[in-house]
Amino acid sequence: MAAYGLYTHIQSNKRRSIALLVGLFFLVYLLVYAGALLGEAFTIDAPPDELLRRALHDALYAAPWATLGTALWILIAYKFHQSMIDAVTGGREVTRQQEPRLYNLLENLCISRGITTPKLKVIEDDGLNAFATGMNDKQYSITVTSGLINSLNDAEIESVLGHELTHIRNGDVRMLVIAVIIAGVIAFFAELVFRLMFQGGFRWRSRGSGDRKGAGLAMLIALALIAVAWILSIVIRFSLSRKREYLADAGSVELTKNPDAMISALRKIEGRGELPAATSAVMEMCIDNPREGFSNVFDTHPPIDGRVAALVKFAGGHDPGRLALPAPSETGAGGESEDGDQPAGRGPWGEPPDARGDGPFLPARPPIELGSSPGAESERGPWGPHRK
Repeated sequence: MAAYGLYTHIQSNKRRSIALLVGLFFLVYLLVYAGALLGEAFTIDAPPDELLRRALHDALYAAPWATLGTALWILIAYKFHQSMIDAVTGGREVTRQQEPRLYNLLENLCISRGITTPKLKVIEDDGLNAFATGMNDKQYSITVTSGLINSLNDAEIESVLGHELTHIRNGDVRMLVIAVIIAGVIAFFAELVFRLMFQGGFRWRSRGSGDRKGAGLAMLIALALIAVAWILSIVIRFSLSRKREYLADAGSVELTKNPDAMISALRKIEGRGELPAATSAVMEMCIDNPREGFSNVFDTHPPIDGRVAALVKFAGGHDPGRLALPAPSETGAGGESEDGDQPAGRGPWGEPPDARGDGPFLPARPPIELGSSPGAESERGPWGPHRK
């Protein structure tokens, strides 16, 4: 995918995302109006048009308070969302000394583009996944699972880190966090209204007499508006996730110049990204979300096949198909064998470059036995054979 096309898509997607966030705020006000309509229907006996008019007046009066409450909710999440995510997932911040391989890969990517290096966190989980969080440069962090570190080679991990860095560069992380927060407000109040409605409905039916047809119609309208607001908030939130995964994949290829590594990383992650401790909101931020919705309507991520097909078409990558991973019995935690030794062909800092498929920095040199005098044919230096 050409740079011009990529950045044009990014800018266009940002404009659509801002419009969708505005739509989420509109849904908050719609929910306020529905709540006011329910309140009027429970309070007075009046024709439907009178109840609708009074509810509109109540909603306009309550709109500033709804805006203030939503802003306060966003402010609280702005300050504490990372600690809440870490508490749910068990993520811990790591340093260069603790994870030199992972830290160096991330730092090199950031240096190459002049990006502030985000914090690096690790979740002790066998699932293969990663996600980025944060609202500003001081908060941004990238979290990866220990399963992903142990199962992917350096080039593939670099592609995953590039994917998450692209989410940060494009403003996806901040946008998605805000969207999840606002959608959470809508879901919370929608459930609250339905609970109050269920309890209040029995009291209303037991109350007196009179013609309550107008109130009954107003209640049906209010419930329909609440259901619409809740469903649309979910659709908007999920559409934000879906559209941005394609751009993050393309941005990773732009950073690493290695479409095949991004494809093989996706193929290894495919179907192995479930994090049991993570909430649905956290899974929406991950590089892949294996949790599926009804007929794929509520899926937060595009299918891996579609993402791989896009990389093959626009980035010139090659699809190897679904990739198998070593059985858990073959390796222990951290990629070590059961007897504590490193797996064959793997050093203390990961696989050797030629085993990873991304090539060594210098040509490989054949082993030399001590005391032997290799000839010109058997010994090669880093720039060709030695000449006697």
